[in-house]
Amino acid sequence: MEVVDGAMQAVDGAIDNAKNAMDNAIHRIKKEVKLQKMKSDSMCRLKTAHNWQEDKEEVEDPDAPSYFWRAHTVTVLLVLICCLVYTALIENPVEDSTYNAKRGFVAALFFWVTLGMTIMPDGPFLRPHPSLWRFTFAFGVFYELLLIYILFQTPVDARKLLKYIDGDLGEPIPEKDYGGNCRLYDGDNEDPWHNIKDKVDIFMVAHLAGYWCKTIIFRDWWLTTVISIMFEFLEYSLEHQLANFSECWWDHWILDVVICNGGGTILGVYTLRWLSMKTYYWRGLYEIPTYRGKIKRFFGQFSPHGWIEFTWNPLSSFERWIAIVCITIGFLITELNTFYLKFVLWIPPNHILNPVRLLFILLWGAVCLRETFQLLDDPNCDKLGRQSWVMIAIVVTELLICIKFGWSTITKPLPRHIALWWVLGAALLLLYTVVKFYLLKPYYIPRPEKENIRVGSPVNSPVKQKGLPGEVNEDGHDAGDDNAEEAGDKNSLDQAGLFTNQLREEKKNL
Repeated sequence: MEVVDGAMQAVDGAIDNAKNAMDNAIHRIKKEVKLQKMKSDSMCRLKTAHNWQEDKEEVEDPDAPSYFWRAHTVTVLLVLICCLVYTALIENPVEDSTYNAKRGFVAALFFWVTLGMTIMPDGPFLRPHPSLWRFTFAFGVFYELLLIYILFQTPVDARKLLKYIDGDLGEPIPEKDYGGNCRLYDGDNEDPWHNIKDKVDIFMVAHLAGYWCKTIIFRDWWLTTVISIMFEFLEYSLEHQLANFSECWWDHWILDVVICNGGGTILGVYTLRWLSMKTYYWRGLYEIPTYRGKIKRFFGQFSPHGWIEFTWNPLSSFERWIAIVCITIGFLITELNTFYLKFVLWIPPNHILNPVRLLFILLWGAVCLRETFQLLDDPNCDKLGRQSWVMIAIVVTELLICIKFGWSTITKPLPRHIALWWVLGAALLLLYTVVKFYLLKPYYIPRPEKENIRVGSPVNSPVKQKGLPGEVNEDGHDAGDDNAEEAGDKNSLDQAGLFTNQLREEKKNL
């Protein structure tokens, strides 16, 4: 009996050792699976710069159910109908066709914009209020319709149309030439620094503020700098068409690129750094107990609801490279349209229409770039955004107006040496694209590693399949007895070695 008890204790000890070895092996396998999954996820993240699924699952705003965030569609409809009833039945008519035309146009615009603010779908931005971005989208549609109407007019009629906005418009304006005497210190003049003083005007502040805003909407200083330098080359190339592009070398590269554009870009970089490090945790206004906290929350309403860093990665794929090139060309055309529209429609540089247009271009561009980045980065996004569609249509229509109304100016040929430089630049860009994305395209692209862990026998080693108790094996013995004999023969070291060899083989396969 003592021998049997000792044998049973030995068997129990062996089983316990085998069980511990099994638990340790399973723990190691789970740890290895977790490690390989982390590697796979890290490689998958190379394709996307933002977790778009997590962004969709976020709650939009804690104040969303409040009165401030509702659309109030019925209320707006009733107010608009009351205004129309007052105009039609109560107000005394005015026998002035020009006054009635202006007033009817403004009323129709107000009706359309209010309709857009009420029923149009929300865009990607929430702050300070979604209705602001619905308003900009509705106004963008109106602006595109107005551009299409102007496109079908003659230059004379289009300039007369602007007189309905301001009677001072529609008159020829002289083009200011910023070139001429380019000496920094002119000793022959009473004021030797008159050249620098003449070049320093309000447009320097506009340049700096503009590139600060561009850096924020692009969220990338490199792309903004490329646009800044390329536009100076465009000014060099087109100064024979518009005298406004004629500038001194130090005006181009020191005042514009380094001081104004570079200063605005640096301010934008610091702003982006602050926005990326800021903690975005919002509480409802009525949940904050102190007045100081409520005031801080009120001004916080004019800051972003959240922040996404734009990782454009232009060299990561051919599609992204083409997209970045098209974005750069599109923004350069938008900036050229600013100068050519003033020239063909006779709009003075200091007129209010210019900053208003630039403000809306900035708002449209911010939404457009956000939608474009999601189209490039989000694998579940497969269509162009609404604001991007309208923005592209606006830029193209403005360009067509500039070409049609300023045909004699646009068709002035480039000087030979400038044309050769642009041909060389285009050829180098095409050559780089072919070499980078065709000739040097890698044949093997690392793919995320798969979780292919097999629990059981080690690879390339025959294993005898165990039967269940009561089953008869090939030798005519009970399978349960055979299993018990095998369990008694094998100790814990053999079990640990089994799973160690298995893990090594699996690592090689992975």
